[in-house]
Amino acid sequence: MSLVKFEILKTVIDLGSITRAGERLNLTQSAISHAVTSLEKEYGFSLLTRSRSGIKLTPNGREVLLYIEEMLHTNEKMKQVIAEINGLEIGTVTIGTFSSVSVQWLPDIIRTFKQQFPRIEVKLLEGGYQEIHQWILNGDVDFGFVSLPISEKFDVITLKKDKMLCILPQSHPLSQNDVVSFSDLRNEPFIMPMTKGGCGLDVRRVYKKHRFTPKTIFELKDDQAIISMVNNGLGVSILPEMVLSNLPSTVLAVNIEGKEDYRLIGMAAHSFQRAAPATQKFIKCVENWIKEQE
Repeated sequence: MSLVKFEILKTVIDLGSITRAGERLNLTQSAISHAVTSLEKEYGFSLLTRSRSGIKLTPNGREVLLYIEEMLHTNEKMKQVIAEINGLEIGTVTIGTFSSVSVQWLPDIIRTFKQQFPRIEVKLLEGGYQEIHQWILNGDVDFGFVSLPISEKFDVITLKKDKMLCILPQSHPLSQNDVVSFSDLRNEPFIMPMTKGGCGLDVRRVYKKHRFTPKTIFELKDDQAIISMVNNGLGVSILPEMVLSNLPSTVLAVNIEGKEDYRLIGMAAHSFQRAAPATQKFIKCVENWIKEQE
């Protein structure tokens, strides 16, 4: 058993290419191929399939990968614990995040964190809610920012209530209102955020609560595309406040009837208690930063 070979195999799988894995690890292609072949000979079956479309795991490879990832994670945690015992602050934190957290929170949080722990590397994977859920489940990230509620399998830390607002073109008659009701929106063309990739799940929770069915004309993944559609008078939408930090002057954000319509942002992991020291330090940094913003 060789952790070096495991790291090589995991890098090949993550990048889908022996060439790119060699560049990432500063190894020759022959060294990468030899490490993978050595594991396959040791185990007695193929781990990877190679084709024009790239490199993929075999069914047997998928089963083995679960244990390889677990051993690599445990090894990383052990190295961090040893470093901590020796008075060093090192390690890597891999975080799943969605766009509004990446834009509004993480630049300042990471800057603050790096000032305290300059030798701890921070890696980000950005995606939609479902992707982040899967990354946490698979162990691809140490923890993820999520919209709550989420699977009961995970530990959760609640961070912020992010108010849901209705966005309208400035020329729209409803833009004069301080509050928009769902009866006002019943016949309005609606631009819906996608559930997969966007914050559509949060919007759908609001609809379900108010027993409202929107007149959806478009369903889009990108928040800025939705804002652009609204700006051009094609419809109205509902989005979380954090997404609306740089609205054009010709688009207005208006409160929706009811004061409890929000998405609940939190962090989720398999176990915060068993997380590696570097991860626990970053989580503490996030919690402190959030408190300072209140």
